[in-house]
Amino acid sequence: MKNVVVTGVPRPPIEQLDKLASFGVATVHEALGRTGYLGPELRPIQRGARIAGSVVTALVWPGDNLMIHAAVEQCAPGDVLVVAPTSPCTDGYFGELLATSLAAHGVRGLVIDAGVRDTAELREMGFPVWSRHVSAQGTVKATAGAVNVPVVIGGQTVHAGSVVLADDDGVLIFPARDLPHAIEAANAREAEEQATREALAAGGLGLDRYNLRALLKNLGVEYVTYEEYHE
Repeated sequence: MKNVVVTGVPRPPIEQLDKLASFGVATVHEALGRTGYLGPELRPIQRGARIAGSVVTALVWPGDNLMIHAAVEQCAPGDVLVVAPTSPCTDGYFGELLATSLAAHGVRGLVIDAGVRDTAELREMGFPVWSRHVSAQGTVKATAGAVNVPVVIGGQTVHAGSVVLADDDGVLIFPARDLPHAIEAANAREAEEQATREALAAGGLGLDRYNLRALLKNLGVEYVTYEEYHE
């Protein structure tokens, strides 16, 4: 691993990021063919937050948050900081003071494949965080890592300048080149879901809406009466 800080990373248009933020992670994940989800282990420390932004990455060593401080300098309005340790660690790398610094630079939130602390204060200040752990255990600042290099979280390789969308359902990351398609596909899926919602609210059945009766038949599912079943 090279100990580098990569500068000048291209970012997607912030207007398109704002449009993406109107859609939920589940909707966009389905619209993109179920790709880019970082897994169920990354959970929000708050409820009701939804952010979309451009990725700034920080690769850190276990128990050492030095490169998070280095990453702050590379952040710009509309960014989301994505942090991954070189090996698993539960320590609380991030808290209220770092959040204050990121917020001053217009950063929209944090995704970290490790621990955070000061969660009550983070919620109070409205700084959204998605983390694998919550831990009061602090870190040191002693070991060089890297900023804006590819990192791996949940089996997904995350590149600086990619798009991140996060809400109560988790975190989704995909290439910036796919952002216009993601918005268009999410719009189409949301319209389809609204039509389905109205049909179900009127008493329709998913069996008919999704044409599942033929599938059940092909799978050998039979309808029998209570009496027939207990004969």
